[in-house]
Amino acid sequence: MDVQLQIPDDVARTIQNEQPDLSRAALEALALEGYRSERLSEAQVRRLLGFRTRMQVHAFLKAHNVYLNYSIQELEHDLESLKHFEETLTA
Repeated sequence: MDVQLQIPDDVARTIQNEQPDLSRAALEALALEGYRSERLSEAQVRRLLGFRTRMQVHAFLKAHNVYLNYSIQELEHDLESLKHFEETLTA
């Protein structure tokens, strides 16, 4: 879906001082707010911004001082994965 924004020229210039690509700046702001408000998942942020890996999403969020929404279910899954990994190392 294509979305168009009308931005006053002075505001656009201010934003461009930090981020020359206004379209990318708007997309990143949308992704950050969507993730902060828990309307977007990590996977949706990855797809929205064209990242190939979760690590790229994590680095992007960290660079913007946004902390991961890490559920109990994700923690339990990661603990199970770690346990399985440890078992394969000792086998």
